[in-house]
Amino acid sequence: MSLLKRVGTIYLPVQHVRNAAVWYEEILGATINHEDEEKAIVDLADQSFFLVKSLPGETLNFKDYQGHNRFAMTFEVDGLKRLEEFRDLLLKKGVTVGHVENRGHAGRNVVFEDPDGNRFDVWSELSPDFKRRGSRESF
Repeated sequence: MSLLKRVGTIYLPVQHVRNAAVWYEEILGATINHEDEEKAIVDLADQSFFLVKSLPGETLNFKDYQGHNRFAMTFEVDGLKRLEEFRDLLLKKGVTVGHVENRGHAGRNVVFEDPDGNRFDVWSELSPDFKRRGSRESF
């Protein structure tokens, strides 16, 4: 059994702290808990994110061995209908978002980007552990 219990904070590189904080609040429904010139702390999806002022071009993304640009994390929503609703909401708000993908496993996925180019995956299935603990109603 691991001594590590949960991920406490995820750090995201951004160019303009204020603009990023407002985007996460208005587009994804995050709550801004702290903000200064160098960082903002937002709560989203039961997680704290530090939006940290970074050098131009820095993102959370990475390239896999085939050179494909990848995301570093996956959010979860409760079912395909919610995934489609979330994708439609992002499209209406002008967010760069991909098509619903079938990757050959349970559920479907969608990838979107924040204004700084950080890519995120969204999966249509809630993890079994999260279901056991119970959840707050959201996407």
